[in-house]
Formats: sequence, structure tokens, C-alpha cells
Amino acid sequence: MDQIDKIFLARAIQLARENVAIGGGPFGAVIVQNGQTVAESVNQVISIPDPTAHAEIQTIRLAAKNLKTFDLTGTTLYTSCEPCPMCLGAVYWSRINRVVYASDRHDAEKAGFRDAELYFEIALDPDQRVTSFEQLDVPESGLEFIDWKNSDIKTDY
Repeated sequence: MDQIDKIFLARAIQLARENVAIGGGPFGAVIVQNGQTVAESVNQVISIPDPTAHAEIQTIRLAAKNLKTFDLTGTTLYTSCEPCPMCLGAVYWSRINRVVYASDRHDAEKAGFRDAELYFEIALDPDQRVTSFEQLDVPESGLEFIDWKNSDIKTDY
């Protein structure tokens, strides 16, 4: 990790701590491209309220808006904590090249967050998860994918 990484990671931690001071969750994130901050945000789950408003998700949304693209190739995400499974999915969908984090899922668990539990759950087959998942076979299943594949106006992502 070079000095630049330490500066941006320190900023993510600072954002997280400032958020805790106003009653928010202890998570902050910064997205950087070519050494410049593209976006930064904090966990807003409580303030919005929105269970998906994690710092990483909010920062990805803002970076996509600022860069006017859903493809964040060439960026680095600095985050105060290892991304949860939802945020990890968002990192991959947005094509962020690199993630640098400070605390990990076990640190989050010690503070009362469910990150480690969710990593365990997501690795299970759907029929073994705590939340019930049921796949139904209906005649319309898959038609939307045929429509997508045949569409002349789609944008691949």
C-alpha cells in the first residue's frame, strides 16, 4: 500500500467517524480515478431510511452519476470496512478495479453487524438459507431474457 492509498483510506475512515458522531452507521467510502476523488459518501441506512444505503452503494451511485456511466472501470474504492455481500456485488457490477479497506467482516461482527453471517448465508444453496427461497416454474419464465437477447436497443452491462 502506498502513501496515496493511505490518504484515501484515512478519508474513508474519517467519513465513517463523522457519520457516527451524527448518529449514522460507522462506514465511509471514497471512489478515486487517476488520483482524484470522484465520489464519497457514508452509510445512510438510518437517515434515509433505506437498508441498501450502505456507504459503498451510495458512493458507487454518486460516482456513476458524476462520471455519467455505469461502468466504473479504472477506479479504486476505498472503504472503512470490507464490503458486505451486497456491496461486493455492486463492486463487481460496476467494474471497479480495486478495493482497499481497513476493518474486515469480523471487526464489523464484533460491533454488532451481520456481515460475517451474510457471507456464510450467501455461500449456502438457496434451500439451506435462513430466508426461504422458492423457484416457481411458470410458462412466462425466461421470456424477458429472450426479449433482452433479441432487443436491438439494449445496452450490454
